[in-house]
Amino acid sequence: MIFTATMCPMTHIVKGANTPVPTGPLRVAVCRRKVPGTPVVDVSALLLDATGKVRGDADLVFHNQPAHPSGAVRHLGTGDGGDQLAEWLELDLPRVEPAVQRVLVAASCDGGTFGAVPGLALQTVAGDGTIVAHYDVTDAAGERAFVLGEFYRRNGEWKFRAVGQGWESGLAGLATGLRESWWRRTVATAPVPVMQAAVAKTAAAPIADAVPPSPYTPVAAPTPLGADFRPHTQSGRGNGVVSVDVPLPPGPVIVEARVRGDEWLLVETLNRRNKDEDTVFNTTLRDFHGRALVQPPRDRPLRMKVNYDGDWTISVLPLSAARPLGTRTLAGRGPDVVAYTGTMADVKVRFDGGADRGEWFVLNCHEAEHFDDLDEHEMLCNETGKLKQTVPVPDGPLLLVIEHGDGSWELTAEPLPVRDPSAGQKTGAYEGRGDRTVTLVNPRPGRPALVRYDFPGAKADYSLEVQRVDEYGDETEWLTGRQHGTRGTAVLFADGRAEQAVRVKCGGDWTLRLLPEEQAPLLTGPTEGRGSTVLRYQGPPTLMTVQRTSRGNDEHLSAWSLNHPYGKSTTIADTLGRRRPTLGPVWVDPGGTCFITVRAAEDTKWRLEPAPLSAAPVLGARTPGGWYGVVRHTGPEAELVVVGTAMIHVFELDENLFPHRKLTASSGPYRISNAILHVRCLGEWTLELRP
Repeated sequence: MIFTATMCPMTHIVKGANTPVPTGPLRVAVCRRKVPGTPVVDVSALLLDATGKVRGDADLVFHNQPAHPSGAVRHLGTGDGGDQLAEWLELDLPRVEPAVQRVLVAASCDGGTFGAVPGLALQTVAGDGTIVAHYDVTDAAGERAFVLGEFYRRNGEWKFRAVGQGWESGLAGLATGLRESWWRRTVATAPVPVMQAAVAKTAAAPIADAVPPSPYTPVAAPTPLGADFRPHTQSGRGNGVVSVDVPLPPGPVIVEARVRGDEWLLVETLNRRNKDEDTVFNTTLRDFHGRALVQPPRDRPLRMKVNYDGDWTISVLPLSAARPLGTRTLAGRGPDVVAYTGTMADVKVRFDGGADRGEWFVLNCHEAEHFDDLDEHEMLCNETGKLKQTVPVPDGPLLLVIEHGDGSWELTAEPLPVRDPSAGQKTGAYEGRGDRTVTLVNPRPGRPALVRYDFPGAKADYSLEVQRVDEYGDETEWLTGRQHGTRGTAVLFADGRAEQAVRVKCGGDWTLRLLPEEQAPLLTGPTEGRGSTVLRYQGPPTLMTVQRTSRGNDEHLSAWSLNHPYGKSTTIADTLGRRRPTLGPVWVDPGGTCFITVRAAEDTKWRLEPAPLSAAPVLGARTPGGWYGVVRHTGPEAELVVVGTAMIHVFELDENLFPHRKLTASSGPYRISNAILHVRCLGEWTLELRP
């Protein structure tokens, strides 16, 4: 989005001059015109103490280390405005630690000198879009490193000074000029390729809008979390209403509240009838400063009611204003919105329990694909009192929202090692963590393969799911925790295809290991086992008795026959949680390979036993039964009427015991002759035969 910034003549300053800046959030852009062949400019911020030195690694903020642990300084990436480029920093001056007296804005030139950078300038923009300082660099020549300006404390206020000092010797000269041994040791002594790698560009966290001054073209800021917009801020005293009349982009926004004192603060959104709808803040914390995630209405302004006896300030911010969580510990107090844009990680969570050590702490995870529905989220923590635990998060971008937590907390992300995607092709073992799409490669194209799966720590329910994905992105169910358990064996590539993309939906670690089909045991007689498995069957079409032998309550157990090369799978029987033996047909395609797949949780015990066709009862004038079963009609052509007490399906089987005709679009009558019927029902049923 493009906005017109407010600027007065006094905001243009020259080298060596200084000007006061507001004590609040600022956005800083190092601008240059986009001209082919122009050297790349890499911007960094250095936080200096009273002696003019950084205190350690954390006091250097750049694109590979985009946030200071205090949250006071962030590197925000590159904006492209057509004929204009800008590197962005954000300074939250109230968060700057007392020990930090100066924040330097420095830059290095990759593959050239600053004299070859057209239109080099530094601009500082306040939270309301007002440009408070603009400095044009007019005397750059052969410098390869530059300090453009500095923010410094003076008599309790913050000021900005245009420095404009450069070094032809690059980063080494900058380090020497600063007389800072740490900088000199880690950067200046590194060989040139290492220094260049250290300032290689990476897309950092997004930023809110800010507009370079005329004659520059406004530069849009990058944001993986959603569209940016100009922040809206409203202050008041006592009860009031906040109304955001400007259009907001689709998706949620961050609402920030700041109050003075320890009175009760209640902020609620208003519905179409101007009545209370959802609670945004409800707290009595002294000098409260918190953030919450709110979904604005799409067809009317966002309106909120504020109940407070003292001074308050409410701001509506884009998601780019969320505090970034990198690999360093992020500390906070009270409700907040944190952005994580890294790879899947374990997040260590600490909560001090609040003032009385008994406060409620809730941490939710909102993934970017569900930002349009805030109810679609995962609750990572929901505890009272002191808390110390580790929770898994998937690949970013995502938002971690501390929804309740009137106390001090810490979040530390520990990204998991990134595994080589090609390793699975070499070893047959595909490993991962969390939600992920992976392409499994058939070790023997044209033949089926077994997949031994393991989801340690997952629940045997529908929250665990693996789906097959076709070339159009459409998904079909393959494995679920409810039906297949968290570990076992299944068949893949039943139609012989060379590869198959699968979408894993799991909160923890997982392994999919490809095995040759010969590792499936042969089924030649009664067989007992446990959990999900695959058996090979080489006999003729037959009936099969399926029985659950473990004594758990409502344990799922079903058996299926699957034939290569056509990949067709059809059910043999489903016990529907019962322990009574169930009779079903085993379909066998001539000339193919038949697999018997058993689907059950890992602790469910079962027994399979082949049975002859004569084991199926012969239909009489009235044949009762229940649930799954097989019946035969051996007489002349007759009419069949189906009566069921629950949902019922009746299939007529062909000579290979494949269900080739479904009878039960209604109760009938259906004309049948010399047929084998497979009945699948959720309760009791009756088949009536009429001459």
